[in-house]
Parts: sequence; structure tokens; C-alpha cells
Amino acid sequence: MRRHSVLTIVTALLIMLFSYTSISKLAALQIFHSQLAMQPIPGWAVRPLALLIPITELVVSGLLLIKTVRLYGLYISAALLAVFTGYMAVVVAGFFEKTPCSCGGVLQQMGFEAHLVFNAFFLTIALIGIYIIHQMKGGLLSKL
Repeated sequence: MRRHSVLTIVTALLIMLFSYTSISKLAALQIFHSQLAMQPIPGWAVRPLALLIPITELVVSGLLLIKTVRLYGLYISAALLAVFTGYMAVVVAGFFEKTPCSCGGVLQQMGFEAHLVFNAFFLTIALIGIYIIHQMKGGLLSKL
């Protein structure tokens, strides 16, 4: 029963994170687009990413809600969070001269160091969720 409770908490936290950030970005899409344009990414990628990122976050939230595909949602959550966390680590390490935060809502108020810790926390809970599901299914990860 304990694993189910932890998995429920993990899933709920990730759904809240991805739902909140995606809705914040979509609600202020022009601002998100402008902030994304100031990132060190190719100019041609800005427009597609401005829509793809929040839509992907909404899809992940949906996958996490459905028990039969929750594991896919957790894997995609972990992948997104690994990319975002890696990017924050590069920013904190000072590889870029200027990098405005293109995060949604109140997350924009965080400094890059705080955001790195925040992302690492959510990456860790996504990985815990993956481990729990594999453990419950008796999969390869449960042997570790």
C-alpha cells in the first residue's frame, strides 16, 4: 500500500508541475515566444518550440492521469526534466552570456540556482515513480 501512496503523490506533483507550467506558457504565449527567442537556440526553432513545449507538458499531464500509460508519462517527464535540468546546470556554470528564464508563471521569479534545485527535485521524483512502477510489476528495475 505504501508504494501506491508514494506513486500517487509523485504523479500528483508532476501533474501539477506540468499542468501549471503549460497553462502559464499558453496563457502568455507571446511572452513565452519572446523569451524563448532570447535563448541560445536557432531562430528557426523558436516558433515550433513555443507551441511544442507547452503542448508536450499538457500531454504528459494527461498520460500521468491514465494508469495504463502512466509509465510512459513518467519516462517523458524524466526526459523533459533531464533536459531542463541539464540546461539549468549549463546556465549556472556560466556557459551563456545572457539567458532569460522562459519558464511559466511564478517559476520565473526563481534564480537559476534555485531553479536547478527545483528541477533536480522533480527529476528525482519522476525517477522514483518509474522505479516504483517497475518494482510493482516485477520488472528489471525491481532487481536493482
